[in-house]
Amino acid sequence: MEPTAPTLAELQQLIEMSGTINMEIFYWWCTGLMVIIHAGFLAYEMGASRLKNALASGVKNILAFAFIIPTFFFFGWWIYLAMYQGFTPDFEAAAGGAPWSLSMGPNLTDNATGIFWGAFVLFAATTASIFSGAVIERMRMSAFIVLAIILGSVVWILGAAWGWHPDGWLTTSWGYHDFGAAGCVHMVAGFFALGVVINLGPRIGRFLPDGTSVPIQGHSAPMSTIGLMLIIVGFFGFLGGCAIYVTGGQWTTIFGNPMTLSAISFNTLMAFSGGIIGAYLVTRQPFWMMSGALAGIFSAAPGLDLYYPPLAFLLGIMGGVITPLADKFITSKFKLDDAVGAFAVHGVGGLVGVVGLGIFGAGYPNLNGPEISFFGQLGGAAVMASLGFVPGFVLSYAMAKVGFLRVPPKAEEAGLDLVEVPLAAYPESAPAIAGNPSAPTSGSPAHA
Repeated sequence: MEPTAPTLAELQQLIEMSGTINMEIFYWWCTGLMVIIHAGFLAYEMGASRLKNALASGVKNILAFAFIIPTFFFFGWWIYLAMYQGFTPDFEAAAGGAPWSLSMGPNLTDNATGIFWGAFVLFAATTASIFSGAVIERMRMSAFIVLAIILGSVVWILGAAWGWHPDGWLTTSWGYHDFGAAGCVHMVAGFFALGVVINLGPRIGRFLPDGTSVPIQGHSAPMSTIGLMLIIVGFFGFLGGCAIYVTGGQWTTIFGNPMTLSAISFNTLMAFSGGIIGAYLVTRQPFWMMSGALAGIFSAAPGLDLYYPPLAFLLGIMGGVITPLADKFITSKFKLDDAVGAFAVHGVGGLVGVVGLGIFGAGYPNLNGPEISFFGQLGGAAVMASLGFVPGFVLSYAMAKVGFLRVPPKAEEAGLDLVEVPLAAYPESAPAIAGNPSAPTSGSPAHA
């Protein structure tokens, strides 16, 4: 008996299933690429630490990653689905994000929830990694883990629900547009880091009694530079995860606007190169050149789906120029010790991007709300900055008051590897502590 030809309905079903599988594969590899971001942060922050603190800085990143994944499963994803209207939850919309929901586990009828959750949990871990670099070499591991969970599984995802959600109130009421999450990821994390750094205080030896800034160089500038390049590689997964795969149709942004990956390729690479050039012009340091590359991408991220590539290049140059200058300003003016310039790169770079789209993209239509406007973007930036800074400052202030935030001076002088990590980073090299353990190293600074 000869097999019968498939019916039109069967062919349609096969096509749709093929599209569903391709969607899963796309986000699967985006998530895998985003893990490289954390390998990059690991190397970046270990290299930016002195020898006596290298492994402790790496362990902070590893533990943040480990703690954010389960906490984001138990309540972070629910917050995103529930809180898009503000602080009033939509319990019906969030039902599928409850940890006991049929969608939150193996389910042959749901190919989407787990793969989107996976991408979002990597965004969450990225916010914690951004914050971790600012506080290396003097924060208690336990205090860092608590703050990382709050930032990664509560604070940033609340910002995403408001301004990175098709029905978020910033989108539907103000026309807020931010393709690459410069606001809810980078601004929120950067301003959260700023709030914590204010209460944490500078590393011992960072400033002289008269307020003069003393550079503290990490033990491996090459490791930091390579780590930053790995973050750039991972960001292609990050930005891919910002696109919505539509079976049988054009790609869209998370807001529903049509877009192409081709546009993202043009603009990401142009902004990346612009950031390097901008930072080179004002610093000539490879650490800041690669940090400027990141800032360049963030400075164009909200409009990567819209910009003409030369404009993305100019915004990248702007981000690369502004961020090292912003870091130098807060260091010299306010005596703040942001060890890797996290606030300047992510907070200020994200701010340039969000407000910049209000200048250069005003009038562009949004599918689910008003058109892009300067005041909508400016207001959105103010919301994201406040959402990051206020919890970071208040929580770290309370921790500092009860003596939970910072390690004791003797532990800081001895090195956090000795007191928190039972392993030597370079056991066959010279001792990590020689002479005065608190004295800053000499040489051209990675961060001044």
